[in-house]
Amino acid sequence: MSLYKSNEDVELQRESCLMVSKTITEVAKVMKPGITTLSLDVMAEAFIRDNGGLPSCKGYHGFPYSLCISINEQVVHGFPGQYELKDGDLVTIDTVVYKNGFHGDHAYTFIIGETSPEVLDFVRITKESLYVGIQQATTSNRVGDIGYAIEQYTNGQHGYGVVREMVGHGVGKEMHEDPNVPNYGRRGTGKKLQENMVLAIEPMITMGGCDIYTLDDGWTVATEDDSLAAHFEHNVCIKKGSAEILSDFSIIEAAEKANINLNSSYY
Repeated sequence: MSLYKSNEDVELQRESCLMVSKTITEVAKVMKPGITTLSLDVMAEAFIRDNGGLPSCKGYHGFPYSLCISINEQVVHGFPGQYELKDGDLVTIDTVVYKNGFHGDHAYTFIIGETSPEVLDFVRITKESLYVGIQQATTSNRVGDIGYAIEQYTNGQHGYGVVREMVGHGVGKEMHEDPNVPNYGRRGTGKKLQENMVLAIEPMITMGGCDIYTLDDGWTVATEDDSLAAHFEHNVCIKKGSAEILSDFSIIEAAEKANINLNSSYY
Protein backbone atom coordinates (compact mmCIF):
# COMPACT_ATOMS: atom_id res chain seq x y z
CA MET A 1 0.00 0.00 0.00
CA SER A 2 1.03 3.61 -0.47
CA LEU A 3 2.11 5.33 2.70
CA TYR A 4 1.54 9.05 3.17
CA LYS A 5 3.86 10.81 5.58
CA SER A 6 3.14 13.54 8.06
CA ASN A 7 5.19 16.70 7.72
CA GLU A 8 7.22 15.53 10.71
CA ASP A 9 7.86 12.18 9.02
CA VAL A 10 9.03 13.93 5.87
CA GLU A 11 11.58 15.93 7.86
CA LEU A 12 12.89 12.76 9.49
CA GLN A 13 13.11 11.05 6.12
CA ARG A 14 14.91 14.06 4.66
CA GLU A 15 17.78 13.34 7.07
CA SER A 16 17.98 9.77 5.74
CA CYS A 17 17.98 11.01 2.16
CA LEU A 18 20.68 13.57 2.85
CA MET A 19 22.79 10.87 4.49
CA VAL A 20 22.70 9.02 1.16
CA SER A 21 23.78 12.21 -0.62
CA LYS A 22 26.65 12.66 1.83
CA THR A 23 27.70 9.03 1.43
CA ILE A 24 27.84 9.28 -2.36
CA THR A 25 29.74 12.56 -1.95
CA GLU A 26 32.40 10.80 0.11
CA VAL A 27 32.72 8.19 -2.63
CA ALA A 28 32.97 10.92 -5.28
CA LYS A 29 35.92 12.47 -3.47
CA VAL A 30 38.12 9.41 -3.89
CA MET A 31 37.01 7.76 -7.14
CA LYS A 32 39.87 7.59 -9.62
CA PRO A 33 41.50 5.12 -12.00
CA GLY A 34 43.07 2.23 -10.12
CA ILE A 35 40.81 2.24 -7.08
CA THR A 36 38.85 -0.95 -6.44
CA THR A 37 35.08 -0.87 -6.17
CA LEU A 38 35.28 -2.97 -2.99
CA SER A 39 37.37 -0.27 -1.28
CA LEU A 40 34.62 2.24 -2.09
CA ASP A 41 32.06 -0.04 -0.47
CA VAL A 42 34.12 -0.49 2.69
CA MET A 43 34.61 3.27 3.00
CA ALA A 44 30.92 3.99 2.42
CA GLU A 45 29.73 1.50 5.02
CA ALA A 46 32.06 2.98 7.62
CA PHE A 47 30.83 6.49 6.81
CA ILE A 48 27.17 5.49 7.10
CA ARG A 49 27.65 3.74 10.44
CA ASP A 50 29.89 6.49 11.84
CA ASN A 51 27.11 8.98 11.14
CA GLY A 52 24.34 7.10 12.88
CA GLY A 53 22.87 5.30 9.90
CA LEU A 54 22.53 1.71 8.77
CA PRO A 55 23.35 0.49 5.24
CA SER A 56 19.94 -0.78 4.12
CA CYS A 57 21.28 -2.69 1.13
CA LYS A 58 23.59 -4.91 3.16
CA GLY A 59 21.74 -8.12 3.90
CA TYR A 60 18.63 -7.10 1.96
CA HIS A 61 17.40 -10.43 0.54
CA GLY A 62 20.99 -11.57 0.89
CA PHE A 63 22.70 -8.68 -0.92
CA PRO A 64 26.21 -8.71 0.57
CA TYR A 65 27.32 -5.08 0.22
CA SER A 66 26.43 -1.54 1.30
CA LEU A 67 26.70 -0.04 -2.18
CA CYS A 68 25.43 -1.18 -5.54
CA ILE A 69 28.26 -0.29 -7.96
CA SER A 70 27.36 -0.82 -11.60
CA ILE A 71 30.03 -0.40 -14.30
CA ASN A 72 29.47 0.51 -17.97
CA GLU A 73 26.88 -1.93 -19.38
CA GLN A 74 25.65 -2.83 -15.89
CA VAL A 75 22.34 -1.13 -15.15
CA VAL A 76 21.78 -1.75 -11.44
CA HIS A 77 22.69 -3.91 -8.43
CA GLY A 78 26.34 -4.41 -9.37
CA PHE A 79 28.62 -6.10 -6.83
CA PRO A 80 31.66 -4.24 -5.48
CA GLY A 81 34.83 -6.29 -5.87
CA GLN A 82 38.45 -6.24 -6.98
CA TYR A 83 37.67 -4.46 -10.24
CA GLU A 84 39.90 -1.38 -10.61
CA LEU A 85 38.28 1.68 -12.15
CA LYS A 86 39.80 2.90 -15.40
CA ASP A 87 39.57 5.92 -17.67
CA GLY A 88 36.31 6.06 -19.56
CA ASP A 89 34.30 3.91 -17.15
CA LEU A 90 30.73 4.84 -16.30
CA VAL A 91 30.20 4.10 -12.62
CA THR A 92 26.78 4.19 -10.99
CA ILE A 93 26.70 4.37 -7.20
CA ASP A 94 23.31 3.41 -5.76
CA THR A 95 22.73 3.04 -2.04
CA VAL A 96 20.10 3.18 0.69
CA VAL A 97 20.50 4.45 4.24
CA TYR A 98 18.18 3.77 7.18
CA LYS A 99 18.03 6.47 9.83
CA ASN A 100 15.30 7.91 12.08
CA GLY A 101 13.00 5.04 11.12
CA PHE A 102 13.08 5.90 7.39
CA HIS A 103 15.05 4.93 4.30
CA GLY A 104 16.73 7.28 1.86
CA ASP A 105 17.54 5.85 -1.57
CA HIS A 106 19.24 7.39 -4.56
CA ALA A 107 21.82 6.92 -7.28
CA TYR A 108 24.33 8.87 -9.36
CA THR A 109 26.36 7.96 -12.45
CA PHE A 110 29.96 9.17 -12.66
CA ILE A 111 32.35 9.34 -15.60
CA ILE A 112 35.92 8.37 -14.80
CA GLY A 113 38.47 10.40 -16.74
CA GLU A 114 37.97 11.14 -20.43
CA THR A 115 35.25 9.81 -22.68
CA SER A 116 33.59 10.62 -26.00
CA PRO A 117 31.20 13.51 -26.62
CA GLU A 118 28.49 10.94 -27.34
CA VAL A 119 28.85 9.39 -23.90
CA LEU A 120 28.97 12.81 -22.24
CA ASP A 121 25.69 13.69 -23.95
CA PHE A 122 24.14 10.37 -22.95
CA VAL A 123 24.94 10.84 -19.25
CA ARG A 124 23.81 14.45 -19.30
CA ILE A 125 20.51 13.64 -20.97
CA THR A 126 19.83 10.76 -18.57
CA LYS A 127 20.42 13.12 -15.65
CA GLU A 128 18.17 15.76 -17.23
CA SER A 129 15.42 13.17 -17.70
CA LEU A 130 15.26 12.72 -13.92
CA TYR A 131 14.28 16.36 -13.52
CA VAL A 132 11.87 16.11 -16.44
CA GLY A 133 10.13 13.33 -14.52
CA ILE A 134 10.22 15.23 -11.24
CA GLN A 135 8.42 18.16 -12.88
CA GLN A 136 5.41 15.85 -13.25
CA ALA A 137 5.46 14.69 -9.62
CA THR A 138 2.66 16.90 -8.34
CA THR A 139 -0.76 16.38 -6.79
CA SER A 140 -2.45 17.21 -10.11
CA ASN A 141 -0.85 14.21 -11.88
CA ARG A 142 -0.63 10.42 -11.86
CA VAL A 143 2.28 7.99 -11.90
CA GLY A 144 1.97 7.55 -15.67
CA ASP A 145 2.73 11.24 -16.21
CA ILE A 146 6.17 10.79 -14.67
CA GLY A 147 7.05 7.78 -16.80
CA TYR A 148 5.66 9.34 -19.96
CA ALA A 149 7.80 12.45 -19.52
CA ILE A 150 10.99 10.44 -18.93
CA GLU A 151 10.34 8.11 -21.86
CA GLN A 152 9.52 10.90 -24.27
CA TYR A 153 12.66 12.82 -23.34
CA THR A 154 15.11 9.92 -23.44
CA ASN A 155 13.64 7.67 -26.12
CA GLY A 156 11.29 9.94 -28.05
CA GLN A 157 13.68 12.88 -28.39
CA HIS A 158 17.07 11.16 -28.19
CA GLY A 159 16.55 7.52 -29.16
CA TYR A 160 17.97 5.93 -26.03
CA GLY A 161 16.69 2.70 -24.52
CA VAL A 162 14.42 2.83 -21.47
CA VAL A 163 14.76 -0.16 -19.16
CA ARG A 164 11.25 -1.41 -18.44
CA GLU A 165 11.75 -4.22 -15.93
CA MET A 166 13.40 -2.02 -13.30
CA VAL A 167 11.33 0.85 -11.91
CA GLY A 168 11.19 3.56 -9.26
CA HIS A 169 8.98 3.17 -6.22
CA GLY A 170 7.64 4.62 -3.02
CA VAL A 171 10.11 4.77 -0.16
CA GLY A 172 9.70 5.37 3.56
CA LYS A 173 9.71 3.06 6.56
CA GLU A 174 10.19 0.26 4.02
CA MET A 175 12.82 0.43 1.30
CA HIS A 176 10.23 -0.37 -1.35
CA GLU A 177 6.66 0.85 -0.98
CA ASP A 178 3.80 1.43 -3.38
CA PRO A 179 3.43 2.78 -5.95
CA ASN A 180 5.86 1.50 -8.58
CA VAL A 181 7.10 4.35 -10.75
CA PRO A 182 8.10 3.11 -14.23
CA ASN A 183 10.25 5.22 -16.53
CA TYR A 184 7.68 4.80 -19.29
CA GLY A 185 3.92 5.15 -19.40
CA ARG A 186 0.85 6.98 -20.62
CA ARG A 187 -0.25 10.38 -19.44
CA GLY A 188 -3.20 10.42 -17.08
CA THR A 189 -2.85 6.76 -16.06
CA GLY A 190 -1.69 5.02 -12.92
CA LYS A 191 -2.06 5.88 -9.28
CA LYS A 192 -3.06 9.42 -8.38
CA LEU A 193 -0.23 11.31 -6.73
CA GLN A 194 -1.14 12.69 -3.32
CA GLU A 195 0.57 15.15 -1.03
CA ASN A 196 3.38 13.75 1.15
CA MET A 197 3.86 10.57 -0.81
CA VAL A 198 7.64 10.07 -1.04
CA LEU A 199 8.92 8.51 -4.26
CA ALA A 200 12.24 7.27 -5.57
CA ILE A 201 12.23 8.48 -9.19
CA GLU A 202 15.09 6.81 -11.06
CA PRO A 203 15.56 6.77 -14.82
CA MET A 204 17.63 3.76 -15.95
CA ILE A 205 18.59 4.47 -19.54
CA THR A 206 20.83 2.78 -22.11
CA MET A 207 22.68 3.93 -25.21
CA GLY A 208 21.25 0.93 -27.06
CA GLY A 209 18.34 -1.43 -26.57
CA CYS A 210 16.15 -1.84 -23.52
CA ASP A 211 16.63 -5.60 -23.03
CA ILE A 212 18.48 -6.69 -19.88
CA TYR A 213 19.63 -9.87 -18.15
CA THR A 214 20.90 -10.86 -14.71
CA LEU A 215 24.45 -12.08 -14.22
CA ASP A 216 25.36 -15.34 -12.50
CA ASP A 217 25.74 -13.58 -9.15
CA GLY A 218 21.94 -13.35 -9.10
CA TRP A 219 21.92 -9.58 -8.64
CA THR A 220 23.85 -7.59 -11.25
CA VAL A 221 21.60 -6.48 -14.12
CA ALA A 222 23.26 -5.63 -17.44
CA THR A 223 22.19 -4.63 -20.95
CA GLU A 224 21.63 -7.52 -23.33
CA ASP A 225 23.49 -5.73 -26.14
CA ASP A 226 26.38 -4.52 -23.90
CA SER A 227 25.43 -0.89 -24.49
CA LEU A 228 26.33 1.62 -21.79
CA ALA A 229 23.80 2.36 -19.05
CA ALA A 230 23.26 5.37 -16.77
CA HIS A 231 21.09 5.75 -13.69
CA PHE A 232 20.17 8.83 -11.68
CA GLU A 233 17.77 8.80 -8.72
CA HIS A 234 16.26 11.37 -6.37
CA ASN A 235 13.85 11.02 -3.48
CA VAL A 236 10.97 13.45 -3.88
CA CYS A 237 8.01 14.40 -1.74
CA ILE A 238 4.79 15.04 -3.64
CA LYS A 239 3.41 18.54 -3.10
CA LYS A 240 0.90 20.85 -4.74
CA GLY A 241 2.47 22.76 -7.59
CA SER A 242 5.91 21.15 -7.55
CA ALA A 243 7.69 18.26 -5.89
CA GLU A 244 10.15 18.77 -3.08
CA ILE A 245 13.47 17.02 -3.63
CA LEU A 246 14.69 15.48 -0.36
CA SER A 247 18.10 14.37 -1.63
CA ASP A 248 20.91 16.68 -2.73
CA PHE A 249 23.01 16.32 -5.86
CA SER A 250 24.76 19.67 -5.39
CA ILE A 251 27.23 18.31 -2.83
CA ILE A 252 27.93 15.27 -5.03
CA GLU A 253 28.52 17.52 -8.03
CA ALA A 254 30.86 19.75 -6.06
CA ALA A 255 32.94 16.76 -4.97
CA GLU A 256 32.95 15.40 -8.50
CA LYS A 257 34.19 18.65 -9.97
CA ALA A 258 36.87 18.96 -7.31
CA ASN A 259 38.25 15.51 -8.15
CA ILE A 260 40.69 16.13 -10.99
CA ASN A 261 40.47 12.49 -12.03
CA LEU A 262 36.86 12.95 -13.10
CA ASN A 263 35.70 14.53 -16.33
CA SER A 264 33.07 17.12 -15.43
CA SER A 265 32.62 18.73 -18.85
CA TYR A 266 29.04 17.51 -19.22
CA TYR A 267 27.83 20.11 -16.71
